[in-house]
Amino acid sequence: METIRSYATSWPAIIVGVLVLHFAYRRIRKAAFMKKNNCVESQYLTNGFFSIRLLLDMLAKKKSGELIDYTHEMFEDSNGTFSVRLAGVQIMFTREPDNLKAILATQFNDFALGSRHEHFLPLLGDGIFTLDGQGWKHSRAMLRPQFAREQVAHVQALEPHLQYFVQHVRKSGGSTINIQELFFCLTVDTATEFLFGESVASLQDSSIGCHDVNDFDGRKNFATSFNLAQSYLASRSWSQFFYPLINNREFRDACKNVHTFAQYYVKKALEATPEELEKQSRGGYVFLYELVKETRNPKVLQDQLLNILLAGRDTTASMLSFTFFELSRNPDVWQKLKDEIYTTFGKDDIEGITFESLKKCEYLKWVVNEILRLYPSVPLNFRISTKDTTLPVGGGKDGVSKVFVPKGTTVAYDVYSTHRMEKYYGKDAKEFRPERWSEGGRYGWAYLPFNGGPRICLGQQFALTEASYIITRLVQLFPNLECRDDRPYPCNKNEQLTMCHQDGVFISLS
Repeated sequence: METIRSYATSWPAIIVGVLVLHFAYRRIRKAAFMKKNNCVESQYLTNGFFSIRLLLDMLAKKKSGELIDYTHEMFEDSNGTFSVRLAGVQIMFTREPDNLKAILATQFNDFALGSRHEHFLPLLGDGIFTLDGQGWKHSRAMLRPQFAREQVAHVQALEPHLQYFVQHVRKSGGSTINIQELFFCLTVDTATEFLFGESVASLQDSSIGCHDVNDFDGRKNFATSFNLAQSYLASRSWSQFFYPLINNREFRDACKNVHTFAQYYVKKALEATPEELEKQSRGGYVFLYELVKETRNPKVLQDQLLNILLAGRDTTASMLSFTFFELSRNPDVWQKLKDEIYTTFGKDDIEGITFESLKKCEYLKWVVNEILRLYPSVPLNFRISTKDTTLPVGGGKDGVSKVFVPKGTTVAYDVYSTHRMEKYYGKDAKEFRPERWSEGGRYGWAYLPFNGGPRICLGQQFALTEASYIITRLVQLFPNLECRDDRPYPCNKNEQLTMCHQDGVFISLS
């Protein structure tokens, strides 16, 4: 009996001893790694126990539309790379182009998506944006051919949807409209036609005399559900390992509505014969019909379609909204853009607007580049280190030394802040000035609106072409643009999985 009591009382000491040895081993291993690799730790910002206060501040800023500027200010007060403990997880923030290059390209295998799959799984499943390793490689190989062809036919397919958009603008009679709301409708209509072969037709409502719309289970609430589910996914991502707590009924119902919407199209495509699909594709390229040739797994089709829909719909709508937000506040830029478009295409030429001719419009390209610089669609992204590794800069108080990145560290790279660095863009880095793109600056990894390295955006040219076409046509159709918003500048920004204007873009077009 005494022997049993002796063992029982010694167990706590044994556990403590094991923990001490474990932490001692980790410290010795860490010191040896840092010495061997000539690196130091990043600057560490502390904010209370587990930085719960910081997490709550960030979630509050996210809700108010101030989060991305809040993190940008943290960079302004640091050396460009710093670490915090957020909800018990070490997160290293960096905006340095050399570090972005390492994370996304030269040290690609040192970093992975980590828990993103679990964070995004309820909505996006196993798609190209949630998978790592072989799953991601297979997804990319399957999807790459869908974006390899010239998108001239897609440009021409935009016009019918644009005409419904134009009817909504014209019914305002030159009064104030929220053009961001209309852009989100326009891009979901064009994206669903390109992806599914049939548009959700959100712009075709009774306010412009439209009634004959194919209604089905999931269509009516799709846009609202898609937006709501994304908001929850963003909160799950920021909450790190507390993400299972963000799984309420509203979130689950939103995901279910989105899945029902996608399943309608997937079922329709799988039930069609090859001849029927070929016949339906004659009117234009359909992503789903091509994807069915690669796989007939309904879950794979659903997940990949929703992943691409997220990228194609939200990013383009945001880019267009911010474009007219800035153009309405910069009449000189609006005039220069009009001059180029009228000189190149006239005021009513549609046939001449092609993939090739849009690429020749230099000032249009400068405007789009500048919008993507100031308002990158994905302003902040994450990777997880798969092993003890380093990043080229960010270590020490001066931030010029190599920085130690322990295995399992969440590394957040802030493209929004990178794009505002005076080191690369000058004292006016926060200003909208398209002319900077005529000055021969080579920004390299300091300009990443479409990510970089092996995971660079597959649909980059697709998005640029679609946005350029829509901007050109609206310039042709509406020569007069006015800002109808007297709120402070810069604006608050809604940051979910992608970024858009927090409260809408209020302008008039006539």
